[in-house]
Amino acid sequence: MPVSETVTHPPSARLAVQAPERVEYREAVTNETPLAPSTTHAWQPDVLGEGYRQLTIPLGPDPDGEGVVDATLVRHEPDIVEPATGAVLYVHGFTDYFFQKHLAEHMSARGYRFYALDLRKCGRSRRPGQTAHYVSDLRLYDAELDRAVEIVREETGLPVLLMAHSTGGLVLPLWLNRRDAAAEGITGLVLNSPWFDLQGPAYYRHIGTAVIDGVGRLRAMTRLPGGELSTYGDSLHTSVSGEWDYNLDWKPLGGFPIHLGWLRAIRRGHAELHRGLDIGVPALILRSKVTKFMRKYGPAADVSDVVLDVRQIQRWSGCLGGRTNIVPIEGARHDVFLSAPEVRSHAFTELDAWLSWLRDFRAAD
Repeated sequence: MPVSETVTHPPSARLAVQAPERVEYREAVTNETPLAPSTTHAWQPDVLGEGYRQLTIPLGPDPDGEGVVDATLVRHEPDIVEPATGAVLYVHGFTDYFFQKHLAEHMSARGYRFYALDLRKCGRSRRPGQTAHYVSDLRLYDAELDRAVEIVREETGLPVLLMAHSTGGLVLPLWLNRRDAAAEGITGLVLNSPWFDLQGPAYYRHIGTAVIDGVGRLRAMTRLPGGELSTYGDSLHTSVSGEWDYNLDWKPLGGFPIHLGWLRAIRRGHAELHRGLDIGVPALILRSKVTKFMRKYGPAADVSDVVLDVRQIQRWSGCLGGRTNIVPIEGARHDVFLSAPEVRSHAFTELDAWLSWLRDFRAAD
C-alpha cells in the first residue's frame, strides 16, 4: 500500500438547534448482540440541507456546571445508496464542527454509512450560556462516544471505522484505550492531523505544563492570552481567502478562547498518550508535510499546517499501539481534507488505498 512509513509500538500496560425527543438509553451493543434498525430515534433535518439529518443525544447535567448538555449525531443519507461494507463515525476538532460534506459523500460512495458527532458544547450541540468546547476532563466525552457508536451499530449492524481531526484525534485514541475495540465493533482508526503534543518551544511543555496544571485546577476558566489568531480561518473561509463556507458562529475565524481548565485536560490526555496506548485496531495518520506558524495569513498558510507541529505528530504516533501508518501529504493544510483540490485528491487516494488494505487485512485475520 502506498504509505510512507509504518510505525509499531508495543501495547502499554494497560446556535440553537431544536432538540428532538429524548433518546432512550440501552445497554452497550457488542459484536455478539443481534442488531436491528431502531425505530425510536427522532432524526430531524440538519443544517447541511438535503441528504443530512441530525439526532440529539441527551447527556444530562453537565459535570462542569453549565446546565444540561447534549451531543448531536449527524447522518448522511445519499440519493444513491451503495452496498454497505461498513459505517463511519467522524469526530471534529477544537473550534470545529461537522460540515465537510465532501468527506461524507466520498465515504458513502465507497460503501460506508457515514455519521459525524458534534461533541457537547460544540457546533450544533452548544447551548446558550455554555463555554464553547469546554470540558475539564476528556473522559467526559465517553458518554456521547459510547452512545453514538451504539446508535450507529443499532442502525446499520455494520463494523465501524472511526475518523477524527485534530483534538478529536486525541480524544478518540484515549477513548479506544478504555474500550474493547472488537467488542464495540470498531475495525480501524483514521486520524487527520491529530493533536498529540503541545506545540511551541520545549519550555512550554515542561514549565508551561506545570503552570497549566496548577492554574487550570484552581482557576479553570482563566483564558490563555494571545490564542485567537485568524491565520488558519482566513485560509479556509470564503469570506477571506478560502473555498469553504461554514457557520462562523460555530467555527470563528480566530478560534474560540482557550481556557486553562480545558488545556489542563488536554495536557493530561497528552501525558496518557505519551505513556503508550493500546487502541486495539490499525490506524492511518494523515498529516501535512511541513508546519509553518504564522501570525497573519499568507500563501504559505494554504500549503502547510499552521496549527500543529507535524514533527510531534510523527514522534508520538507510535504510542497508539499496534500497526500505525503515517502519510505526510505534500501541500496539505491542518485539515488535510480541506486542502487545495489536488492535495485533498491525493489525501483521498491515500485514504482509499489504506481502506483497501484494511479490508484485506481483516479478511485475512
